[in-house]
Amino acid sequence: MKETVLVIGASGQIGTELVMRLREIYGDSHVIASDIKDAAEVVMQSGPFENLDAMDGSRLTEIVKQYKVTQVYLLAAMLSATAEQHRDFAWKLNMESLFHVLNLAKDGIIKKVYWPSSIAVFGPTTPRQNTPQFTVMEPDTVYGISKQAGERWCEYYNKKFNVDVRSIRYPGLIGWKAAPGGGTTDYAVHIYHEALKHGKYESFLGPETTLPMMYMPDAIRATVDLMETASENVKIRSSYNVAGFSFNPEDIAAEVKKHIPEFEISYAPDYRQQIANSWPQSIDDSHARSDWGWAHQYDLADMTNDMLLNLRKQLQVS
Repeated sequence: MKETVLVIGASGQIGTELVMRLREIYGDSHVIASDIKDAAEVVMQSGPFENLDAMDGSRLTEIVKQYKVTQVYLLAAMLSATAEQHRDFAWKLNMESLFHVLNLAKDGIIKKVYWPSSIAVFGPTTPRQNTPQFTVMEPDTVYGISKQAGERWCEYYNKKFNVDVRSIRYPGLIGWKAAPGGGTTDYAVHIYHEALKHGKYESFLGPETTLPMMYMPDAIRATVDLMETASENVKIRSSYNVAGFSFNPEDIAAEVKKHIPEFEISYAPDYRQQIANSWPQSIDDSHARSDWGWAHQYDLADMTNDMLLNLRKQLQVS
């Protein structure tokens, strides 16, 4: 039986690129994109799209049965910085959507679930250097609390109901194909746009705020690789640490200056600084590397080359 995949949250930063990669694998008609708003034109034109509020369990079940969906990628969420401004709704969205999908799997209606976690599950008491897979987690943001709770529920549904749920703790994600969605690491996307358009950027994080990051092609590959690997290779059902490389605003500004020598960066830390200060600076992802063969391909220089090359075309600047 051919797999049919539903991506919930297909209009977001990850969803846009993930849908297109999955359509390459499964075929355009077997990957249903969905969101509460229209997705990018390339997503809308290349295959099925359904309007879906991730908190509407009845509508979700209707779509799953209509298309005979076997796998669900649940990407819909309110991210860290935005969630702090809308606490009640963020908790409701992040948790209710997960329960709807896990219960479909528990009832045997779908076979496999992907749900992303985040480095936001860690907190100020977590070791910040080479943060282990298994360590103290005391998040102090709404987003982090919801992701930590989600991890526990994913593992619970796997142990109690044998739900095949898989997850990655994403670090900061950087890509050029879609706009970022309100995260604390979004500065690392904005800086490239502002460098090309205005030659300067004011960072909302301080110059030495080092955080783990990943270029979007690596994030998409990690996601698909985890979902494609045999079930016996997935030994962690809460969420896997996965990392690319770590840098701070000074590091990325220096790399941008190699391509745009006149570029200038300034700093005006805001409420997102406190969020960033509670997160790891580097990640130990040895379990992902040993269990299912994860390995990143991009470093800061490679990412900067690719980001600027593609954004120059997208923004039509020289």
